[in-house]
Amino acid sequence: MSTPPPAPLPNAPADEFRRGFVATVATFVVWGLFPLYWRQLHEVPSLQITAHRIAWCTLFVVGFLLWRNGAGWLRATLSRPRAVPMLCASSVLISVNWVLYIWAVNHGYVVESSLGYFINPLVNVLLGVAVLQERLNTRQWCSVALAACGVAWLTWSVGRPPWIALTLASSFGLYGLIRKQASVESIPGLGVESLIMFLPALGYLIWSEWAGVGAFGHVGLREDVLMVLAGLATAMPLIWFAYGARRIPLSLVGVIQYIGPTLQLLIGVFLFGEAFSHDQLIGFGCIWAALALYAVDGLWRLRMRGYG
Repeated sequence: MSTPPPAPLPNAPADEFRRGFVATVATFVVWGLFPLYWRQLHEVPSLQITAHRIAWCTLFVVGFLLWRNGAGWLRATLSRPRAVPMLCASSVLISVNWVLYIWAVNHGYVVESSLGYFINPLVNVLLGVAVLQERLNTRQWCSVALAACGVAWLTWSVGRPPWIALTLASSFGLYGLIRKQASVESIPGLGVESLIMFLPALGYLIWSEWAGVGAFGHVGLREDVLMVLAGLATAMPLIWFAYGARRIPLSLVGVIQYIGPTLQLLIGVFLFGEAFSHDQLIGFGCIWAALALYAVDGLWRLRMRGYG
């Protein structure tokens, strides 16, 4: 009796790629929908929302790491070279980014906030050149020049620099640079950052309650639940991103990331009724052209590596 042929093995690389792609897309969709979430908390001061976000995110992330890796995850992370000073610096940068973003959403600056995340990839490029001595090709330099023209036009037409967008882009860009140099994995790094920010956040929340300005338990049950779930809403997309980004090429991640600011822009204009003038269209148009050129260059390099 002959032995039946073995069943064909599943196409593991293709399955991994597909799951990574779905996880990464889901991450940027959630980040793009964040304005809808934070706007539900418009009665709560932005600093308190951020403090709750940090406190509850700490509980969720540390709990996840304890469940997945046991108690040794913290020692292993902190033992990496320069991990402690790097993660202290990155925790300050991400705190600034979170506070400003939530403030901007709840004060009618969703469109300008979206601009910050549109130009963030190009800020990353400039940081790579300035700090990491990376070299750009001609298309990438043209992208940077077009984006600079867009920012210059917005500054001239409005009479002031788009400081919200520039601060969001630079804080997140510097955060990414530090995390890259820290050589710490995404989720354990977030766990340490959360622990670093936890005591200041908790102290501020306790002071707010003592001073009679605390929102938790005083605004409404819906707001209380949303503040608690803000930690989960912060942690889960980062876990998805850590999973997905390891399974697809970085160039593809660079293209997918534009889902986030695109959704933010659409929400700001069509749901929140923010103005989007002709001058803004020109400035954004320059930046979109820069991103299109940058994306085409990334897709071309992706295809050359066999993913096209």
